[in-house]
Amino acid sequence: MANRMQRAALGLALSLMAATPSLAQQTYVVPPGAGSPYPPPDPQDWWSAERPPPADAADPMARRRLPRAGPPPVVTPVEPTLYRLWGLPPLQTQVVYGGEAMIEVWRRPSNSVDQMVIRLTARRDGKAFAQVRAGRACCEPEIARRVGFDVELPAGYRGRILELATSAVWNSPRDAVAQEGNASVGSICLDGVAYDLIRLTEVAGGVLRRDCEEAEVGEAADLLETAIGAAMGHEPRIDVILPNGADFSRERAAYEALIAGGGRIKPEDPTRAP
Repeated sequence: MANRMQRAALGLALSLMAATPSLAQQTYVVPPGAGSPYPPPDPQDWWSAERPPPADAADPMARRRLPRAGPPPVVTPVEPTLYRLWGLPPLQTQVVYGGEAMIEVWRRPSNSVDQMVIRLTARRDGKAFAQVRAGRACCEPEIARRVGFDVELPAGYRGRILELATSAVWNSPRDAVAQEGNASVGSICLDGVAYDLIRLTEVAGGVLRRDCEEAEVGEAADLLETAIGAAMGHEPRIDVILPNGADFSRERAAYEALIAGGGRIKPEDPTRAP
């Protein structure tokens, strides 16, 4: 009985081998290092085939011509090549019309290389968009483990973005320090998050840098809550690096206490030792 079963199993295996073409007979190519087979691309089609334009959410200000007077008044510390590494159109190429605004938040933790970029766009046709990226910006020639998404935001965000683009916070010093009375609060960021905030409108640009001192960050709490709130709920791998979500109530309270106590946000002393 056992011999008959063994012979039957052997016959089935041989028939399956005969029905399966060898690797030499198959018509696909396995690229070097690939773990599964892929059909080879047509070389000519690779370069000549039509490519669909990016969706509005991926490039809300696309297909616009630069004005004859020159590029828009962009004020940003971010180089165009760095924008490309993050998968974003450089802010230097964006053309903004009246009734529009763009706001960026660059989130940089002091004890981690898991950085984040949020770009909010309010367009004059009533739409608003968020372009969000996260990744490890360290130690490699590219942004490692980069994830992101581009979405159209719900109604109501456009008005909020335009409101924030004209906020009084943009009149504050670019590099600032919180001062209580005659003593400045140190802003050495050892365990917290620093933020670069950038805006672009038709008539104005602006940049703010806020280190992780709570009162400094709290001055921009409204802007940060809107930007972080727009970035959450779309990509779990991004949500997980935001342990406090869009809650900046502690930082806002610290800023309000500073002002109530007679303190202020003043320009940072360029000669102050780090």
